[in-house]
Amino acid sequence: MPANNDLTPGMQRWFLYLLRNERSSLYTGITTDLSRRLDEHRGKSGRGAKFTRGCKSLVLVYDCALDSHSLALQAELRVKKLSKTRKEALVASRPDSRRLLEMLDLTAEVVEE
Repeated sequence: MPANNDLTPGMQRWFLYLLRNERSSLYTGITTDLSRRLDEHRGKSGRGAKFTRGCKSLVLVYDCALDSHSLALQAELRVKKLSKTRKEALVASRPDSRRLLEMLDLTAEVVEE
């Protein structure tokens, strides 16, 4: 799944992502290197999250590029607090970064161009 690419030029890209395991549980995280982080979660380096270490299957079900580490951390915290039903709705709707921030009530944090 390609990441959304609506960033302000010159900003470091951070990704908010959701993984689904074989039990249909969702894991939420952030990273600057999505490919590397997925490999870590899948056990290729021993640096995966505790939640994902015992998983037999991990599928990337959503990712979104954000403008800053701070914004990514705030979005991650808000997504982690969502109910499973609301997380599933987020995955199903696949919002771009602006819509995601609106859904999470983080629009005041967006830097206008």
